[in-house]
Amino acid sequence: MKLSAPVIDFHIHPVYYEKYTPSAEEFVKNNHNVEDWPAFVKKYSDADEFTSYLTDNGVDFGIVLAELSPITTGICTNEYVSEFCRGRDRLIPFACVNPYMVNDAGGEVERLVKEMGFRGLKLYPTYNYFYPNESLVYPIYAKAEELGIPVMLHTGSSVFQGARLKYGDPLFFDDVAIDFPALTLLMTHCGRGLWYNKAYFLSRLHKNLYMEVTGLPPQKLLEYFPELERNADKVIFGSDWPAVASIKSNIEAVRALPLKEETKEKILGGNAARLLKMTEW
Repeated sequence: MKLSAPVIDFHIHPVYYEKYTPSAEEFVKNNHNVEDWPAFVKKYSDADEFTSYLTDNGVDFGIVLAELSPITTGICTNEYVSEFCRGRDRLIPFACVNPYMVNDAGGEVERLVKEMGFRGLKLYPTYNYFYPNESLVYPIYAKAEELGIPVMLHTGSSVFQGARLKYGDPLFFDDVAIDFPALTLLMTHCGRGLWYNKAYFLSRLHKNLYMEVTGLPPQKLLEYFPELERNADKVIFGSDWPAVASIKSNIEAVRALPLKEETKEKILGGNAARLLKMTEW
């Protein structure tokens, strides 16, 4: 039976990076028990192969993220992600803008969306070393608000060497949500490990601020957010693949939670489909 909403994985990293940092590469290798790294990268760098992988894991659409974090994780260029997703409706590209690597951040956002077809942005405060409410980042938000695209930002902890967690406090989103009321914002990882209560409270407070539960064990979501049901319209599922070995297992864990079926469908894709303005699937 077809569900009333698609299953959307809102947080997927390509396995191919132009350059990985040692800690990031080792993390992926260990997580997937990879013995032949070149073969692993080659397999999942094939967009058709990866689309089949999503099908096998019960995913209808996947958000594929670029990353420009040379200090902490590595470089996966916007150009690569654009090409990886090109011609494949089920793969939805999200660009990265590192505010320290461009002179005209707003212009870069416009180019990425209008010329390259990106549907949203992922920013990495803890990896690129900026606070989400710094004026440095505001041209990015302003252009994203103008273009009507969502912006997701890393919050909370990270296992990668060089990450600075002080930049990942969800409280900084209070300023951004107020200053850009028409901008859809997602707190990736929901303040993981340190600030779950802040992430939940702020999402309830601001209509444009969403919880993205990537990187959290799904079976523990109600432990971290006991009143998650009350925020059913503001929670987005993501796997953080290849940080997880099985997307399917995470989806099944969400489906097993003692929540209303309607809530689980919203978390697994209904809310994301609304943010992405999907009218049919």
